Amino acid sequence: MASTRPESREAYQHQHDPEKIAARLESGPESVYLKDFVYGAIDGAVTTFAVVAGVAGAGLAPGIIIILGFANLLADGFSMAVSNFLGTRAESQYRDQARRRELDEVHKWPEGEREEVKQIYARKGFEGELLEQVVNVLTSDKDRWVDVMLQEEHGMSLTDHHAGRAGLATFAAFLLVGLIPLLPYLLNWTGLVSWTGATQIAAPFLWSAIMTSVAFFWVGALKGRFVNQSWLLSGGETLGIGGAAAAMAYGVGVLLKDLVG
Repeated sequence: MASTRPESREAYQHQHDPEKIAARLESGPESVYLKDFVYGAIDGAVTTFAVVAGVAGAGLAPGIIIILGFANLLADGFSMAVSNFLGTRAESQYRDQARRRELDEVHKWPEGEREEVKQIYARKGFEGELLEQVVNVLTSDKDRWVDVMLQEEHGMSLTDHHAGRAGLATFAAFLLVGLIPLLPYLLNWTGLVSWTGATQIAAPFLWSAIMTSVAFFWVGALKGRFVNQSWLLSGGETLGIGGAAAAMAYGVGVLLKDLVG
């Protein structure tokens, strides 16, 4: 239900002033990198904690956890960032190729392409003289004509998702959240925990699991805030998926620990 508070209503009306609307339409839609961040954050926490859980389950030394954890953090994080960069760039290149192809078809077979536009908008409920007017307006400018074909015929978004920023968002999120499972072991190794008066963190794996669970929930709750989903439901969903992956890794470590005895 929409808020009836005067300040909310006034703010809503202000955002829908003709000048505000014109400015938003002129600047075009924003490219949001939430998917790239969530993708990197969840995978960073899952894979790094999987290393921690697997090694802990096998009963190996904490130093091995730190070595394998950082190796995973850097190598897998870089691999994911590069993969996201290349995939995002490939989508952009494919859209550019489709645009060139449609522009060529508009130039060579304008009547056929016009008929496609007509049928597309007839399916939307336009008919008669109004349909002809819509088709005439849309096909009067070739760039606008091609945009219609890309969106309606090919189902493509016209928003340019910057490949470099997408890869950077994934890498940053992977490093930031993926470091969390290693923190108790790092604090013990560096001796920084001595600032609290303790010599070591007791049960570092337990603390790693707790901190990683909080990270899972936080990432899910953050995603829920952006997609208008319950933060509790979204956080619990992400926590459940990440927890299942971590449990499998720990189980594998326990089952195979005799191999490294």
